[in-house]
Amino acid sequence: MGSKLVKTTSSVGGVALALWPAVLVAQGEMYPFTFAFDVNALVILILLSILVLMFFLAIWLLHRIEAIKHVGGVKRSEGRDAKYGRYIQQLDAYQIDRLITAIRKKRVAKRKRGSGALRNVPLVILFSAISITAMGQPLDGDKVIGTLWGEAGIIITIALLLIPILAGFFIMVGKASRVLRQYRQKMQSEEAEAFADYLRHVEDENTEGELLERKQALDYRLTNTELSGTETAADRMGIINIRERSGLPFVAVKKKAQKRPNIDPKLSKLIVWYLVAATFWLLFGTTVGQYLGIKFVAPDIDQLSWLSFGRLRPVHTNMVFWGWASLGMLGLGYYVVPRVSNVGISSLKKGWYSFYLINAAVVLGTLSLMAGINNGGGEYREYIWPIMALFGIGLIITLLNFLQTVAKRTTREIYISNWYIISAVIFALVITIVAYVPWWQDGLGETIIQGYYMHQGVGMWFMLFMLGVVYYLLPQQLNRPIYSYSLGILAFWTQILFYTVIGTHHFVFSAIPWWLQTVAIVGSVGMVIPVAAGTANFLMTFKGAWYKIRDSYTLPFFLIGIIFYFTGSLQGTAEAFRYTNLLWHFTDFTVAHSHLTMYGIISFFLWAGIYALVPRLTGREAPQSTVGAHFWLALIGLMFYTVPLMYGSTLKGMMWMDGKPFIDSVSMMMPYWLWRAIGGSLMWLSHLFFAYNMYKMLVVDRALDIRESAIQQVAKDDNKTN
Repeated sequence: MGSKLVKTTSSVGGVALALWPAVLVAQGEMYPFTFAFDVNALVILILLSILVLMFFLAIWLLHRIEAIKHVGGVKRSEGRDAKYGRYIQQLDAYQIDRLITAIRKKRVAKRKRGSGALRNVPLVILFSAISITAMGQPLDGDKVIGTLWGEAGIIITIALLLIPILAGFFIMVGKASRVLRQYRQKMQSEEAEAFADYLRHVEDENTEGELLERKQALDYRLTNTELSGTETAADRMGIINIRERSGLPFVAVKKKAQKRPNIDPKLSKLIVWYLVAATFWLLFGTTVGQYLGIKFVAPDIDQLSWLSFGRLRPVHTNMVFWGWASLGMLGLGYYVVPRVSNVGISSLKKGWYSFYLINAAVVLGTLSLMAGINNGGGEYREYIWPIMALFGIGLIITLLNFLQTVAKRTTREIYISNWYIISAVIFALVITIVAYVPWWQDGLGETIIQGYYMHQGVGMWFMLFMLGVVYYLLPQQLNRPIYSYSLGILAFWTQILFYTVIGTHHFVFSAIPWWLQTVAIVGSVGMVIPVAAGTANFLMTFKGAWYKIRDSYTLPFFLIGIIFYFTGSLQGTAEAFRYTNLLWHFTDFTVAHSHLTMYGIISFFLWAGIYALVPRLTGREAPQSTVGAHFWLALIGLMFYTVPLMYGSTLKGMMWMDGKPFIDSVSMMMPYWLWRAIGGSLMWLSHLFFAYNMYKMLVVDRALDIRESAIQQVAKDDNKTN
């Protein structure tokens, strides 16, 4: 009942969230949208959010309680003999053998039968109802109330009061969950003890005969010759033409999947820590991004300098770039590089050094940006150079580690994944050095370097690295080789050729030399070659295996990443043309495009790799329902985020080209910014599901096996007797 209620509530909430803008439009309240900051509305929104959170937590606790009630209900509904008879029928052959041995020992010893009664198992349902009652006298006059709500001190006081209340509520939920879990284990232990007591008094020969018959049934195995016999096939009458060892078998022999060697536990630990840290930075960074999206519809939500848009925006971008995407990629890389080289990683210590340095860079960079200490003006390079040096040193250590691993490979060729991954690390170091060395950072030189750094960071670090990971994990998940090694090599070299010259297409119609702008546009068009080659290679690898998508929760992530790789990359080509650049540049279209690529390509590929790899390391699968929720919320949220921004930005650019007042374009964008906030909220919610899935793949809640526990207790009693 609880799970159904959660599904129904989630569905209703999703529909209501999606239809909210349409309702506002119907009421005539959507356009124009006001920038006025309504404190009362904010307070109501916060209280509603808290109530919704408490509601879902209460449903979760109810679900746990229902599970315990189910255990107790089964105990009450079944009779003693029927219940324990069902347990006996579920014993395996090994458990039956141990039970028969215990019975025979008792018969030989001629022990008296006991007549002890079963223990009464108490059933206690723990549930607490929390009611919050607000008491107080209303103030006379809306003016006084409005004045109080508008005071910063009142708002800060309310916020400070909410912090311990929410903290206490979460602590209470955690303790209640722990009590429920302990009580469930206690009930299962008591049930196992009662079953053991029942088994202690099962000594008659009829029961032993039934157990032996059950054991024989469990031990029975087919010989696979029941319908064919063991005689050699022969046709003395010459009716059937038998051709043994023919070179043309009727059914092609399938190559069996090779048994994968066990992963070094120390390497598994290193990879898991990279992925856990990446997950943390994803949650933290997108929470900041969620807050920034809210600022578009409520710009006066705070007055703190550390939370200003100008400081939080680079915090968001750098955190998801260097924290989430970079650490996630390196974690997958530490699995792929040694695997395709057929050797162990060269140095685990170097992997940990890189892990510490990169995380330190993100922590220090976040604090410095929020404090107003930044590099000044360089997009995606807002970290000051001493902090970015930590990141660079971490990459140098990683590069040496990967190169030493590939140098020790046992295969003659270097698989294409290592081509992409090692080249990506090299390019990341090159663009970081070029961007931070001050010798050419003056005037137009700095602008050209900014375009180079910004675009190469996306295309030659994130994209190149993730393509290398996909070239290994996609064939592995499909259990078939990559369609064409040659297409992969073509895509590799053409991406290096064209992508390295397209950075200045961000500055068309600027003071940069016209020929340099033209070269960037031509290079952008040339990117059609590697994108088309890579996309065709991946999609043709699916050929003959499309049916596997239905039964896989990793392949849909791979497929969406491939689709966005094609559409997002070619959209970048379309943006590079002079007219479209004039129309879209400096609008929110570039924001939508960056999310379509970094989120739609890199993040979806990362999730696909993590869902494919972590179960191999831990042996635990994520719940398929929450993986599905993660997938659909992320995809739908991305569409809600990008499509309205693209449409609204096109109208915005046309208004600028027509010479309309700037403030008119701002007012016009408000509905699309609301859609941006809705889409961002869905994306952020999907990350909570992803974090939960990571938890389920790393931590397991072991339930007590009642049958095995009872057998162990009976065997222990016999050992003590003997």
